[in-house]
Amino acid sequence: MANAASGMAVHDDCKLRFLELKAKRTFRYIVFKIEEKQKQVVVEKVGEPTQNYDDFTASLPVDECRYAVYDFDFVTAENCQKSRIFFIAWSPDTSRVRSKMIYASSKDRFKRELDGIQVELQATDPTEMGLDVIKSRAS
Repeated sequence: MANAASGMAVHDDCKLRFLELKAKRTFRYIVFKIEEKQKQVVVEKVGEPTQNYDDFTASLPVDECRYAVYDFDFVTAENCQKSRIFFIAWSPDTSRVRSKMIYASSKDRFKRELDGIQVELQATDPTEMGLDVIKSRAS
């Protein structure tokens, strides 16, 4: 169903892939893209469980907006293995203004479709979503 505010629908594949990441840990990350002509959010790319954070950041375009989900594994100070699911709204300064507006207006509705997001980040350049930022937000 399209969102009245932005007119964007969410493709079922987005929700299915997210459930696979969350429940089965089939993927390390998922990159989502808004197809403006179809007026819907679709899965653009998935990362295998063996891929790392550098692979993930390299998969984001330098000058286009994207939504992404990253499954971050870490060890706590008490030596416990944990994981956090991050939602990242990637909106680089160099992207088109129209694109930034569409992604911003569709974000909350899209995020609601993905039940189980634990941490949200908004990033306009790579330093705002560096591994140090992810680590500090995870715990």
